[in-house]
Formats: sequence, C-alpha cells, structure tokens
Amino acid sequence: MKKYLQFIALAGVVATLSGCGNLKDSNLANNATTTSNTKKKGSQTTSTGNNGYTVLMKNGRYVTSPISGLTATDNDNSVDTRELERGLIQISKNQFSPNSYVFQEGQYLDASTVTDWLARKSKSNPTGLNPASGTKKNYNPYYLEEILEQDYLTGSSPNYHIGGISIGLALNSIDYYQKVKDGPEYQKNISRAEQRQFGEQAANQIVARLRKKKGLKNIPITVGLFSKTSKDSLVGGTYFAYGTASPNSSKISKWKAVSEKTQVLPTIGDAKAINSDDASSFNSFKAAIQDYFPNISGVTATLRYENGKLAQENISITTQFYGYEQTQSFTQLVLSTAKKYLPNDCPIEIKIGSVDNVQALIAKETADGAYQVHVYGGE
Repeated sequence: MKKYLQFIALAGVVATLSGCGNLKDSNLANNATTTSNTKKKGSQTTSTGNNGYTVLMKNGRYVTSPISGLTATDNDNSVDTRELERGLIQISKNQFSPNSYVFQEGQYLDASTVTDWLARKSKSNPTGLNPASGTKKNYNPYYLEEILEQDYLTGSSPNYHIGGISIGLALNSIDYYQKVKDGPEYQKNISRAEQRQFGEQAANQIVARLRKKKGLKNIPITVGLFSKTSKDSLVGGTYFAYGTASPNSSKISKWKAVSEKTQVLPTIGDAKAINSDDASSFNSFKAAIQDYFPNISGVTATLRYENGKLAQENISITTQFYGYEQTQSFTQLVLSTAKKYLPNDCPIEIKIGSVDNVQALIAKETADGAYQVHVYGGE
C-alpha cells in the first residue's frame, strides 16, 4: 500500500505489477512508453524508489515464488506474512545493497521440497525439519511454520545471475494442536530460547542443502529468524536474529540480534505503550477527528519500532458513511489533523474505509516526505 499512490498513475501500463513502484530509470519504463501494446520478451526491471530494490520481471510479468503461502499448519496469521516479507528485505539490505543487487522472489526452492521440509521428520520423510510429534504427555511442537526465499541478482539486462539468497524462517511462538481428532485445542508455548536454538540448527541444515544446488555453492546466504505471533494477534511478528553463511560455507557462525517491536494503539487492559509520547500524539489525533465526525466506528494504529525508534505508523479509520463529498471532506480533515498531531520523523499511512472497502488513503512514504492523498472514486 505504501507505493499505491505511485501505482495509480501507472496501472494501465503495468497491471501485472499488482501495486507498487515507479518506473523511473528502468528498462520497463522504456518499454512502457514506446511499446505499451507490444508483448514484452526477456527480462525487464522496475524500481520501487526510496532506497528500495529494483525488481526483475520476466516477459513483462512479476515473477512469484512457488513456495509462497506454504505453511506447516492451519494456524497461520495473515498479518505475519507481510512482516515476514518486509523484515527480510530490510535484513537483506545489510548484505545485498539495493545499489548493487536486483530483487526477485525465490526461484530455487519448489513447493514439493518445502512441503517436505515443513513436515515432521519421519522414516517416510527424512528431510522434515520439524520433529516427530512425540507422545500425548511429551508433545513436540511444530517449531517451523513457514519458509520464505528471496533472490538477489547481479549483472545487467539481459544477463542477470544469482548473487545471493535470503531465507526467512517463521518460527511459532505458540503451537496449536489437538490430542485426538476433532478434540479440544491445546496450546504449546515456545520460548525465545527454544526458537533460537531450533532456528539456528534449521538454518544451517537449509544452507547445507542449498549449497548442493547448481549455482549456489559460492554465494552468500543470509537467514533471518522470525517469531510469529498468536493466530488472533492484531500485529505481525518480528525478526529477532539473522546471520550470513559466507560463500562456500555451509554454516552460519555468527548471528546478529534484531531489535524490533510492534504495538497496537490504543492499548488494551494493563498494557503499556512502548513510547508514551507516540501514544499521546495518537490519542490527540483520534480525539480530534472523532469530535468532528462522531459516526466513526473505530480508530486504531499499528506502530513498528526499530532499535527503540518509531519506524512506521499505520492508522486505520473505520467510518459509517459512504458519500463521496462526505469522504472527501473527512479526508481533508484527517490530513490536516495528521500534520498537527502525528510524528514528523517517520513514514505514516492512514487508511479510511468502511467495513467492506477502502475509501481513501493518506500516506507519506519517508520520514521527511510530504503527505499524498487519494480518494477512491474521485479524480
């Protein structure tokens, strides 16, 4: 959504991109302006801007990963998926600079392989990374829920080649299970120490397996360890560690800590705000817009902190009106109120909508950027 406002102007040219990026200084931009009605062949790139990666496309289409969406159990939380992907891109920038590498969703791991890896280890599935279930009294949880692959390429069109790989391992903090089929649901809490121990072992196993694939022997492989939240959590999980296996090495010898926290405002119960000033500014913003339009169902914010500093604030406003002029007026009010009360030094996204659809979007993509506004159905 952060790049939606740029995407609006380009939707007719790059519909297959599904929502992000501008085309400045890219091969695709040249194709789009000169041969918009001609089928594209070979490789093209599109830039996401704002220090983001250039994305490799094939024959004019975004290339998706064959393992996207595969999970070990049915207890997945959709808000985790976005953070799993976003966080791994941020980690990858430490190893694979956007100035030197081109991004592509993972293409080396296939669905069949990853399905086996996510399953429990057994005689019939010796490559399973999750342990055997154990007994009813000594249950072994599913530690590993999901595997994400991202490829980082070097070279230039049309000769791109793999320069590095990043792997995200989504580790459960809670495993939900049944002792008997259709029986009551139980929970097995998994501590951060257990996540770390299992994650580091699984990471080295995966690196060793990747080294056997053609072209992957002498490239760096970065692995991030991601802690998933409970299945009903309103916020996504976070990465807590990452490490890189050097070229020709099948082991990560050094892990680095990642300091990330997320929170939903307003807080519930006895929960305390991570930063009282951020909570106060949000409460002032919320009170101001509710005074103007009392028929607002709810205003919530999701805040992400990196190394103790607010890195992103996403606000959702649910309304009970549908008219264009009412939405237009309210959007302008929200914009002016955001400028008055919300932080000036971080990216902010404000989504206005009913229960069924989004009506308006207000966003500034960088800490020092200007707000951009789009009202759906308008000009």
